[in-house]
Amino acid sequence: MNKQNILRIIFSIGTVLLFVNNLLSQTLTEEKIKDSIINKTPSFSIYKDNYFITGFPTNGTPTKYNSDVKYQISIKQLLFRKTFSKNSYLFLTYTQKAFWDIYRESSPFKEMNFNPGLGIGKPIIRDNHLKGLLIFMLEHESNGRDSIYSRSWNNISLNYITKIGSNTEVSIKGWIPFLYKKNNPDLIEYIGLSEVKFTHQIIPKRLMFNITLRKGLSWDWKGAIQTQILYNPFKKSNQFLVLEWFNGYAESLENYSDYVSMIRVGIIIESSYLFK
Repeated sequence: MNKQNILRIIFSIGTVLLFVNNLLSQTLTEEKIKDSIINKTPSFSIYKDNYFITGFPTNGTPTKYNSDVKYQISIKQLLFRKTFSKNSYLFLTYTQKAFWDIYRESSPFKEMNFNPGLGIGKPIIRDNHLKGLLIFMLEHESNGRDSIYSRSWNNISLNYITKIGSNTEVSIKGWIPFLYKKNNPDLIEYIGLSEVKFTHQIIPKRLMFNITLRKGLSWDWKGAIQTQILYNPFKKSNQFLVLEWFNGYAESLENYSDYVSMIRVGIIIESSYLFK
Protein backbone atom coordinates (compact mmCIF):
# COMPACT_ATOMS: atom_id res chain seq x y z
CA MET A 1 0.00 0.00 0.00
CA ASN A 2 1.55 3.23 -1.12
CA LYS A 3 1.61 6.54 0.77
CA GLN A 4 -1.13 8.04 -1.41
CA ASN A 5 -3.59 5.25 -0.55
CA ILE A 6 -2.75 5.55 3.14
CA LEU A 7 -3.49 9.28 3.03
CA ARG A 8 -6.78 8.58 1.27
CA ILE A 9 -7.80 6.07 3.98
CA ILE A 10 -6.86 8.49 6.76
CA PHE A 11 -8.82 11.25 5.02
CA SER A 12 -11.86 8.96 4.60
CA ILE A 13 -11.76 7.88 8.24
CA GLY A 14 -11.42 11.50 9.33
CA THR A 15 -14.38 12.50 7.17
CA VAL A 16 -16.54 9.72 8.63
CA LEU A 17 -15.52 10.61 12.19
CA LEU A 18 -16.31 14.27 11.54
CA PHE A 19 -19.73 13.35 10.11
CA VAL A 20 -20.52 11.11 13.09
CA ASN A 21 -19.37 13.82 15.50
CA ASN A 22 -21.63 16.40 13.78
CA LEU A 23 -24.53 13.95 13.79
CA LEU A 24 -24.06 13.20 17.50
CA SER A 25 -23.79 16.90 18.28
CA GLN A 26 -27.02 17.59 16.39
CA THR A 27 -28.80 14.73 18.15
CA LEU A 28 -27.57 15.96 21.51
CA THR A 29 -28.79 19.48 20.73
CA GLU A 30 -32.21 18.19 19.69
CA GLU A 31 -32.31 16.07 22.82
CA LYS A 32 -31.54 19.16 24.89
CA ILE A 33 -34.36 21.06 23.19
CA LYS A 34 -36.76 18.17 23.71
CA ASP A 35 -35.62 17.89 27.30
CA SER A 36 -36.33 21.56 27.99
CA ILE A 37 -39.78 21.44 26.35
CA ILE A 38 -41.05 18.08 27.57
CA ASN A 39 -38.91 16.49 30.26
CA LYS A 40 -38.40 19.64 32.34
CA THR A 41 -41.95 20.92 31.89
CA PRO A 42 -44.23 19.98 34.81
CA SER A 43 -46.77 17.29 33.95
CA PHE A 44 -49.46 19.64 35.27
CA SER A 45 -49.18 23.23 34.04
CA ILE A 46 -51.14 26.15 32.58
CA TYR A 47 -52.39 26.00 28.99
CA LYS A 48 -54.06 29.24 27.88
CA ASP A 49 -53.75 32.50 29.81
CA ASN A 50 -55.13 32.46 33.36
CA TYR A 51 -56.60 35.79 34.42
CA PHE A 52 -59.00 37.72 36.65
CA ILE A 53 -60.09 41.05 35.16
CA THR A 54 -62.95 43.48 35.67
CA GLY A 55 -64.36 46.36 33.66
CA PHE A 56 -67.20 48.11 31.90
CA PRO A 57 -68.55 48.73 28.38
CA THR A 58 -67.17 51.50 26.20
CA ASN A 59 -70.27 51.72 23.99
CA GLY A 60 -72.68 52.74 26.76
CA THR A 61 -72.97 54.22 30.24
CA PRO A 62 -71.33 51.90 32.82
CA THR A 63 -73.76 50.54 35.40
CA LYS A 64 -73.77 47.67 37.87
CA TYR A 65 -75.80 45.70 35.33
CA ASN A 66 -73.36 45.88 32.43
CA SER A 67 -70.05 45.94 34.34
CA ASP A 68 -68.61 42.57 35.26
CA VAL A 69 -65.68 40.32 36.13
CA LYS A 70 -64.26 37.96 33.51
CA TYR A 71 -61.89 35.24 34.61
CA GLN A 72 -60.32 32.20 33.02
CA ILE A 73 -58.70 29.06 34.42
CA SER A 74 -56.80 26.94 31.92
CA ILE A 75 -54.70 23.85 32.69
CA LYS A 76 -52.78 21.18 30.80
CA GLN A 77 -51.87 17.62 31.81
CA LEU A 78 -49.02 15.90 29.98
CA LEU A 79 -50.10 12.27 29.59
CA PHE A 80 -46.72 10.63 28.90
CA ARG A 81 -43.10 11.66 29.32
CA LYS A 82 -42.13 9.33 26.49
CA THR A 83 -42.57 11.06 23.15
CA PHE A 84 -44.11 9.62 20.02
CA SER A 85 -42.86 9.86 16.44
CA LYS A 86 -40.87 13.03 15.62
CA ASN A 87 -40.75 14.12 19.29
CA SER A 88 -44.53 14.66 19.48
CA TYR A 89 -46.30 14.40 22.83
CA LEU A 90 -49.88 13.86 24.01
CA PHE A 91 -51.74 16.05 26.52
CA LEU A 92 -55.18 16.89 27.93
CA THR A 93 -56.46 20.44 28.46
CA TYR A 94 -59.32 22.08 30.33
CA THR A 95 -60.28 25.75 30.11
CA GLN A 96 -63.13 27.44 31.97
CA LYS A 97 -64.13 31.03 31.25
CA ALA A 98 -66.66 32.83 33.46
CA PHE A 99 -68.58 36.11 33.30
CA TRP A 100 -69.56 37.26 36.79
CA ASP A 101 -71.99 40.10 37.51
CA ILE A 102 -70.19 40.88 40.73
CA TYR A 103 -71.54 44.42 41.06
CA ARG A 104 -75.20 43.39 41.20
CA GLU A 105 -76.86 42.81 44.55
CA SER A 106 -76.74 39.00 44.52
CA SER A 107 -73.51 38.83 42.42
CA PRO A 108 -74.79 36.12 40.07
CA PHE A 109 -72.69 34.34 37.47
CA LYS A 110 -73.97 35.44 34.07
CA GLU A 111 -72.33 32.67 32.08
CA MET A 112 -69.67 29.98 32.21
CA ASN A 113 -68.01 28.36 29.18
CA PHE A 114 -66.36 24.93 29.48
CA ASN A 115 -63.65 23.88 27.03
CA PRO A 116 -61.97 20.43 27.40
CA GLY A 117 -59.56 19.19 24.76
CA LEU A 118 -57.11 16.49 23.70
CA GLY A 119 -53.95 17.57 21.90
CA ILE A 120 -50.72 16.47 20.26
CA GLY A 121 -47.79 18.89 20.38
CA LYS A 122 -44.63 18.83 18.28
CA PRO A 123 -41.64 21.19 18.60
CA ILE A 124 -40.30 22.32 15.22
CA ILE A 125 -36.50 22.15 15.23
CA ARG A 126 -34.32 23.51 12.40
CA ASP A 127 -30.53 23.90 12.45
CA ASN A 128 -30.41 22.90 16.13
CA HIS A 129 -32.78 25.71 17.12
CA LEU A 130 -36.39 25.69 18.25
CA LYS A 131 -38.30 27.40 15.44
CA GLY A 132 -41.84 26.90 16.68
CA LEU A 133 -44.49 24.64 18.14
CA LEU A 134 -47.21 22.79 16.23
CA ILE A 135 -50.37 21.76 18.14
CA PHE A 136 -53.15 19.53 16.82
CA MET A 137 -56.31 19.60 18.98
CA LEU A 138 -59.73 17.98 19.32
CA GLU A 139 -61.92 20.33 21.39
CA HIS A 140 -65.43 20.72 22.77
CA GLU A 141 -66.87 23.97 24.10
CA SER A 142 -70.26 24.56 25.71
CA ASN A 143 -72.00 26.73 28.28
CA GLY A 144 -73.38 23.79 30.27
CA ARG A 145 -77.02 24.82 29.88
CA ASP A 146 -80.04 23.12 28.33
CA SER A 147 -83.16 24.05 26.42
CA ILE A 148 -83.05 27.24 24.31
CA TYR A 149 -80.06 28.56 26.28
CA SER A 150 -77.77 25.68 25.31
CA ARG A 151 -74.72 26.59 23.23
CA SER A 152 -72.04 24.15 22.14
CA TRP A 153 -69.66 23.30 19.34
CA ASN A 154 -66.80 20.94 18.56
CA ASN A 155 -63.75 21.44 16.41
CA ILE A 156 -60.52 19.96 15.12
CA SER A 157 -57.78 22.60 15.08
CA LEU A 158 -54.18 23.14 14.08
CA ASN A 159 -52.13 25.85 15.80
CA TYR A 160 -48.63 27.00 14.86
CA ILE A 161 -46.66 29.22 17.24
CA THR A 162 -43.37 30.78 16.20
CA LYS A 163 -41.17 33.83 16.63
CA ILE A 164 -40.80 36.54 14.01
CA GLY A 165 -37.86 38.49 15.36
CA SER A 166 -36.31 38.21 18.79
CA ASN A 167 -39.18 39.91 20.65
CA THR A 168 -42.29 39.04 18.61
CA GLU A 169 -44.31 35.83 18.75
CA VAL A 170 -47.14 34.90 16.39
CA SER A 171 -49.80 32.22 16.85
CA ILE A 172 -51.89 31.11 13.87
CA LYS A 173 -54.82 28.79 14.61
CA GLY A 174 -57.36 27.33 12.21
CA TRP A 175 -60.24 24.97 12.98
CA ILE A 176 -62.84 22.77 11.32
CA PRO A 177 -66.11 22.88 13.29
CA PHE A 178 -68.58 19.99 13.57
CA LEU A 179 -71.74 19.13 15.56
CA TYR A 180 -72.69 22.71 16.33
CA LYS A 181 -75.89 23.54 14.44
CA LYS A 182 -78.61 22.49 16.89
CA ASN A 183 -78.95 25.63 19.05
CA ASN A 184 -76.44 27.95 17.39
CA PRO A 185 -76.63 27.28 13.62
CA ASP A 186 -75.01 30.60 12.66
CA LEU A 187 -72.18 30.44 15.22
CA ILE A 188 -69.47 30.19 12.55
CA GLU A 189 -70.63 33.47 11.06
CA TYR A 190 -69.34 35.11 14.25
CA ILE A 191 -66.31 33.02 15.27
CA GLY A 192 -65.05 32.21 11.78
CA LEU A 193 -62.54 29.47 11.01
CA SER A 194 -59.29 30.95 12.31
CA GLU A 195 -57.57 33.49 14.53
CA VAL A 196 -54.16 35.16 14.65
CA LYS A 197 -52.41 36.46 17.76
CA PHE A 198 -49.33 38.69 17.81
CA THR A 199 -47.35 39.20 21.03
CA HIS A 200 -44.53 41.76 21.20
CA GLN A 201 -42.17 42.34 24.10
CA ILE A 202 -41.54 46.07 24.34
CA ILE A 203 -39.31 45.46 27.38
CA PRO A 204 -38.50 41.72 27.62
CA LYS A 205 -40.41 40.03 30.47
CA ARG A 206 -41.49 43.45 31.76
CA LEU A 207 -43.74 45.24 29.25
CA MET A 208 -45.70 43.43 26.52
CA PHE A 209 -48.42 44.10 23.99
CA ASN A 210 -50.61 41.61 22.15
CA ILE A 211 -53.48 41.65 19.68
CA THR A 212 -55.80 38.79 18.67
CA LEU A 213 -57.80 38.97 15.44
CA ARG A 214 -60.74 36.77 14.47
CA LYS A 215 -62.95 37.21 11.39
CA GLY A 216 -66.42 35.70 11.09
CA LEU A 217 -67.64 34.08 7.88
CA SER A 218 -70.43 36.57 7.18
CA TRP A 219 -69.90 39.17 4.44
CA ASP A 220 -70.31 42.02 6.90
CA TRP A 221 -67.58 42.26 9.54
CA LYS A 222 -68.57 39.92 12.36
CA GLY A 223 -65.43 38.96 14.19
CA ALA A 224 -63.45 40.29 17.12
CA ILE A 225 -60.34 42.23 18.07
CA GLN A 226 -58.79 41.82 21.50
CA THR A 227 -55.83 43.94 22.56
CA GLN A 228 -53.86 43.76 25.79
CA ILE A 229 -51.09 45.78 27.40
CA LEU A 230 -49.23 43.82 30.08
CA TYR A 231 -46.84 45.14 32.71
CA ASN A 232 -44.90 42.95 35.12
CA PRO A 233 -44.06 44.47 38.53
CA PHE A 234 -43.67 41.03 40.10
CA LYS A 235 -40.74 38.68 40.59
CA LYS A 236 -42.41 35.89 38.58
CA SER A 237 -41.67 36.28 34.88
CA ASN A 238 -45.15 35.26 33.68
CA GLN A 239 -47.36 37.31 36.04
CA PHE A 240 -48.59 40.66 34.74
CA LEU A 241 -51.00 43.46 35.37
CA VAL A 242 -53.17 43.75 32.25
CA LEU A 243 -55.34 46.30 30.51
CA GLU A 244 -57.64 44.60 27.97
CA TRP A 245 -60.06 45.86 25.34
CA PHE A 246 -62.40 43.39 23.62
CA ASN A 247 -64.37 44.62 20.62
CA GLY A 248 -66.61 42.38 18.53
CA TYR A 249 -68.68 39.23 18.76
CA ALA A 250 -68.61 35.80 20.46
CA GLU A 251 -66.75 36.80 23.60
CA SER A 252 -69.11 34.32 25.29
CA LEU A 253 -71.16 31.48 23.82
CA GLU A 254 -74.69 32.26 24.98
CA ASN A 255 -74.76 35.76 23.51
CA TYR A 256 -72.34 35.14 20.64
CA SER A 257 -74.40 37.27 18.24
CA ASP A 258 -74.37 40.35 20.52
CA TYR A 259 -71.86 43.10 19.83
CA VAL A 260 -69.53 43.70 22.81
CA SER A 261 -67.05 46.48 23.54
CA MET A 262 -65.52 46.01 27.00
CA ILE A 263 -62.44 47.45 28.67
CA ARG A 264 -61.13 45.56 31.69
CA VAL A 265 -58.13 45.60 34.02
CA GLY A 266 -56.71 42.96 36.33
CA ILE A 267 -54.03 40.31 36.70
CA ILE A 268 -52.95 37.66 34.21
CA ILE A 269 -50.63 34.66 34.19
CA GLU A 270 -49.26 34.47 30.66
CA SER A 271 -48.88 31.15 28.86
CA SER A 272 -46.38 32.24 26.18
CA TYR A 273 -44.60 29.17 24.82
CA LEU A 274 -41.49 30.70 23.28
CA PHE A 275 -40.77 33.69 25.56
CA LYS A 276 -39.28 31.65 28.40
